Amino acid sequence: MKSNELRAKDKAQLDRELQDLLKAQFSLRMRKGTQQLSNSSQIKKVRRDIARVRTILRERVVVK
Repeated sequence: MKSNELRAKDKAQLDRELQDLLKAQFSLRMRKGTQQLSNSSQIKKVRRDIARVRTILRERVVVK
């Protein structure tokens, strides 16, 4: 997911995206704990996507 795509979304869409990413992160962590996750790099990608969304949400708060 690119920052430009995220910046085009409104706050409600970003909040929804953040919730989806947090659920995905939880699911991946549980799968890793039970040895069912074959590609552990997915955790890193989701974590960075979460950071991107939170950064954009924070930028909008600071600008206002």
